[in-house]
Amino acid sequence: ILCLVSAAAALDFKYHHTEELEEYLRGIHAAYPSLTHLHSIGRSVEGRDLWVLVLGRFPTHHKIGIPEFKYVANMHGDETVGREILLHLIDFLVTSYGRDPVITRLLNNTRVHIMPTMNPDGFEATKVPDCYYSRGRYNRNGEDLNRNFPDAFENNSANIQPETQAVMDWIKNETFVLSANLHGGALVASYTFDNGNPVTGSLKGYSQSPDDDVFIHLAKTYSSNHASMYKGTGCDNRQTFPGGITNGYSWYQLEGGMQDYNYVWGQCFEITLELSCCKYPPEDQLEKFWRDNKVALIEYIKQVHLGVKGQVTGKNGNPIPNAIVEVKGRPHVCPYRTNEQGEYFLLLLPGTYVINATVPGFKSMLKTVEIPDNTGNFSALKQDFSFPEVSDKIRSRVASCPKIPLYQELTRASAAVKPTVHILVLMTVILVIFK
Repeated sequence: ILCLVSAAAALDFKYHHTEELEEYLRGIHAAYPSLTHLHSIGRSVEGRDLWVLVLGRFPTHHKIGIPEFKYVANMHGDETVGREILLHLIDFLVTSYGRDPVITRLLNNTRVHIMPTMNPDGFEATKVPDCYYSRGRYNRNGEDLNRNFPDAFENNSANIQPETQAVMDWIKNETFVLSANLHGGALVASYTFDNGNPVTGSLKGYSQSPDDDVFIHLAKTYSSNHASMYKGTGCDNRQTFPGGITNGYSWYQLEGGMQDYNYVWGQCFEITLELSCCKYPPEDQLEKFWRDNKVALIEYIKQVHLGVKGQVTGKNGNPIPNAIVEVKGRPHVCPYRTNEQGEYFLLLLPGTYVINATVPGFKSMLKTVEIPDNTGNFSALKQDFSFPEVSDKIRSRVASCPKIPLYQELTRASAAVKPTVHILVLMTVILVIFK
């Protein structure tokens, strides 16, 4: 046992290639079997495992009331800082559990999933590290994985890659509430939407989601707890980010991004963290990157306890899956639904909200809630809904959202159409006056 603990603790500040990374993760799981669960969610094009280490009091399975959180790094194979700091985050969490009261409470009340590399093939293909670009950015098929997901605004013609499909299946099979994907090449926290149209404000250079206030808070939480991101100076004089955050679309338009997919189809709030101006920096800088991000990584995980959570039940208290639970005034184009245990999680800032629970075929139930800031207590406000008239035998139909652009219909009925209508009205008035 001592040998296993010693091996697990021997994590130095260097780049860990596939065999070393796997050895480290296996060592951690062997040393902390009751706190961790190691599994592969799939394989890369070249057959490398896509490893995920789960940490928490119940690491092997979802527990009612405990939210699911994830970090994903190295989506672009040549953006390497996130890959290494997630290994050090794992090391910090397991060695602090039972000693540090904050980390202990965090892991007792949160199930944390960590994927150090989503693109192991791209990392191994980067033979000559470069600060700006290498072919290792892409997977073995030459595809950019952060342009490879279904898009909410337009048809994405890219062929879904094995790594992308593995993540999509992973999202489908878990009840993820909050997430971040770690990149390099800039220093900023970017939030959804990455793509957009006139409905979401693209004509004004900003693509706003229904939960824009929450996303701004999430991005600021990370940037303000980072050693320097909050300064917003960027990586050169031409690019600045006030407060160290940016709306994704405002920065640059991106089709098929992972964070938009998480939010629209996965019911999971995700932001993109750009952690280093140099994509693949020298090893001797890795320790500083860890120090710069350590507090921010922990504070961001705590945000999974924002807002409200609960269960929707029917007759005899049995859970109702696929019931729609949303906040009045901020509907999602793909309605947020309960999981198999009838659970819902809604990230919301402190304030007063009306929660609308709907079981198709029955009258909706509205409840007004006053949401405090419970992140320090590691538990969102609990608000259950009971539909005693719903029989145990009745199950809401599974309404999986189509993998087609969801905002197309809205666009045709939105402000994008109004200028045409206004012009027609104006022309009619002019004709009448002329006559």
